[in-house]
Amino acid sequence: MIVTGGRNWFTADEIAAFGLPGMPSTKRKVNQRAEKECWGVALNDGMPLARIRKGARGRAIEYHVSLLPAAAQAALVEQGVVFVSSQTNSDLPAPANDTATSQMWTWYDGQSAKVKAEAERRAMILVDVDAYRAAGMTETMAVAQAARSASVSSSTLWNWIALVKGVSASERLPHLAPRRKGGGVSAEVDPELWQMLLSDYLRPACPSFMTCYRRAAEKAASMGLSLPHAKTLQRKLEAEVPPQVITLNRKGKEALRRMLPAQIRSVAELHAMELVNIDGHKADVFVKWPDGRIGRPTIVAIQDVYSRKFLAWRVAESEDMVTARLVFADLFRTWGIPKGLLSDNGRAFASKWLTGGARTRFRFKIRDEDPLGVLTALGITVHWAKPFRGQSKPIERGFRDFCDAIAKHPAFAGAYTGNSPLAKPEDYGARAIDIETFCSVFDAGVAEHNRRLGRRTEMGGGQRSFDQVFDESYARSSIGKATEEQLRLALFAADQVSTDRKTGAVRLAGNSYYTPELADMAGQKVTIRFDPEDLTKPVHVYDRDGRFLATAPIWAATGFLDMAAAKERQRLEKRHAKAARDARDALNLLTAAQLVDLLPSYEEPAQPSVRPAATRIVRHRGQTAAALKAVSEAPQTPHSNPDFDRMHRAAALRLIEN
Repeated sequence: MIVTGGRNWFTADEIAAFGLPGMPSTKRKVNQRAEKECWGVALNDGMPLARIRKGARGRAIEYHVSLLPAAAQAALVEQGVVFVSSQTNSDLPAPANDTATSQMWTWYDGQSAKVKAEAERRAMILVDVDAYRAAGMTETMAVAQAARSASVSSSTLWNWIALVKGVSASERLPHLAPRRKGGGVSAEVDPELWQMLLSDYLRPACPSFMTCYRRAAEKAASMGLSLPHAKTLQRKLEAEVPPQVITLNRKGKEALRRMLPAQIRSVAELHAMELVNIDGHKADVFVKWPDGRIGRPTIVAIQDVYSRKFLAWRVAESEDMVTARLVFADLFRTWGIPKGLLSDNGRAFASKWLTGGARTRFRFKIRDEDPLGVLTALGITVHWAKPFRGQSKPIERGFRDFCDAIAKHPAFAGAYTGNSPLAKPEDYGARAIDIETFCSVFDAGVAEHNRRLGRRTEMGGGQRSFDQVFDESYARSSIGKATEEQLRLALFAADQVSTDRKTGAVRLAGNSYYTPELADMAGQKVTIRFDPEDLTKPVHVYDRDGRFLATAPIWAATGFLDMAAAKERQRLEKRHAKAARDARDALNLLTAAQLVDLLPSYEEPAQPSVRPAATRIVRHRGQTAAALKAVSEAPQTPHSNPDFDRMHRAAALRLIEN
């Protein structure tokens, strides 16, 4: 019998309320068990284990905790309702040590439910033995009666009593749990053969274990050895090799990553248009384009992350930057400018036309002189999703709905292609749908997708639609509206070019564009914005700081004898010359005579302000010396002309220099 402190007595109602292991969970069932097991007449050392609770209404009977099964007593101890007293019975020795007890319970917690259930059954039978002994039976009679009631042999019951001898009732479960083991000796296998078997099985080709086992068995036979049974070695592999290693080697890193629970992301802190998601999806439908070609169209769409509503979409032949730019223009025009964008780094979405200037594009070379893309210019923060990671983009879930609700629409019967080459329908390739019909059905399908009720998203709550969630948040959120200039930025692509060094003209895709205002930017880098769908339209030119400079029309070729073009050329030349003259006159330039008057006089030669520290004699030899001597010894006549002498000396000097 357990010696306890705290509460020791409980009514049938309280016992049922505790939900104890091995005990009923209703008051009526507890009373039935008490009557069956004679709790009302049970004694311990002559003291009754049942009594009437004092102060209770009626005749509320309460029972001593020692009448409960060992598992129930242990549960009450763990819950802190009762606790083992520091004064133990004299016939029970103190526990061996706390460490051993803790290890026993740790081992017990790691066992299967079947083992734990058997331990609890044995503990309940031993409680019956204690109850019979408390009722006055001898131990032999109590064991015989309990064995007969539980349909077990007396010898088995005596073995269980020996297992828990000296152990308190609350600690019996780990001791009574069965410890059935296998052979206890691992299979002996040659290390070389085992290594060969592991290396063969843990390959990306994913061969079956039996195939690898047969190859290892052939190798073992050639070595004069034998292998244990295939099932034995398979159990050895499962016991020694972690499942993560098996998955990594046979199925790769992505399969290993999927062994972790999916990340749960909450959008509760967002609002409508705070973060949008863009991606492309190739429809599983054959369509006929206006020129007669047949192919599968691509949908480029933008979805609101908070509500999961599709806001803008375009149908095109491929996922390109032009279509992406037009989808953004639709979004800006209809709903406004979002704060952030979630996208992968596909060529269409990471192009410089959209994200130029962003420092983390992860595609194309990033240069300081790159023009600002429309998203960067509008202050939209771009968040890049990991490639080939559909869980990172909520829009992928919407595209999966399109595969069923739209691609398999009755209007597309015979044009549906299936979602993989192995899932082609019976009528594959029977016909192709006109692109106009596809667009109308697709638009209606997206509208139905947005208004469908019962969405089980975080914000839908299993009741509302995407439209309702979006409208509620959109009405109370601050949304940036796009101006005409911002729409023009979205509708026109951007590129950075260098102007002509002489004229200032710009070239794009083989076309030249010029306006006289570009003359001042000759040889410099400028940003041009243009309509990629019609390069004959004028381009808008900006400097590197984003300031608008001019709109330049295309500089098209004209006929050789086109008089109108010739006259226009003359007028252009006149305007060009007049603008240059006006600019020159505005400078107020001085004439050459005015410049001479402003310059200093050169009549008096300037004297050197610095003298050398010493002078040296320079001796003249050869023809130079003879020429100088002849000049110096020439006779001076009274009628000599000074000018002639000066000229003569100059000629002599020239002779010397030569």
